[in-house]
Amino acid sequence: MGVDEQLLLIRNYNLWSDISDEEYEELNLIHHFIEAKRNEYLYFESHLHNKLYFLKEGYIKIGYIDESGREIVKEIIRKGEVFGQITLERNNLRGEFAQAYKGNVSLCAFNIEDFERLLQQKPGIALRYSKLVGHQLKKVETRLVELLHKDVRSRLAGFLLQLINQEIKPGSTAVVSNFLRHEDIADLIGSSRQTVTSLISEFEAAGWVFFTRKTISVPDVKALQKLVAVG
Repeated sequence: MGVDEQLLLIRNYNLWSDISDEEYEELNLIHHFIEAKRNEYLYFESHLHNKLYFLKEGYIKIGYIDESGREIVKEIIRKGEVFGQITLERNNLRGEFAQAYKGNVSLCAFNIEDFERLLQQKPGIALRYSKLVGHQLKKVETRLVELLHKDVRSRLAGFLLQLINQEIKPGSTAVVSNFLRHEDIADLIGSSRQTVTSLISEFEAAGWVFFTRKTISVPDVKALQKLVAVG
């Protein structure tokens, strides 16, 4: 990928959208740009991590290996989201891995010390970063609350609503890319693959959602919202 293409990807990221050309050069953003191939690890549990990653293209799988050796998915990071040391602490990701998922990925990576200096220099970026992290933490909090207080049907409905949130428009079907295995969804909502597969079939039979190999479409958002409310 050429320098111009890299700069275009960086500009398309909300955090850097208001930065001038001079500031791009001053902050040396282009040198923080990296790419990773499908299934490549950005970090793994045996490493110490002091980096922050902003995902520009693709998907990142965040997970860990349990005592039985099974891979557990904690989160799927999508374009426009941040992962790694998002609280700007040091070496607190032991046991966690981040892996390029479903395809190649493009990212912007910072050492914690470098990013802290950047936030001190650019208060506007600091404000946008705090909002970005707050939004992601809110999603995690919502999922934890649902895990504690909702049944699995409601949790699946809530997860799907979170997934399509930015695509919801009154009177139209919300459609997103289908980048998730049923096993991944099960990990993310605290269920089993068999249960998730059964519930998806139930939702499809009711006309609430439709899964294909490439897309997830939700023609009946209100039905899912009702499930979450009563679950």
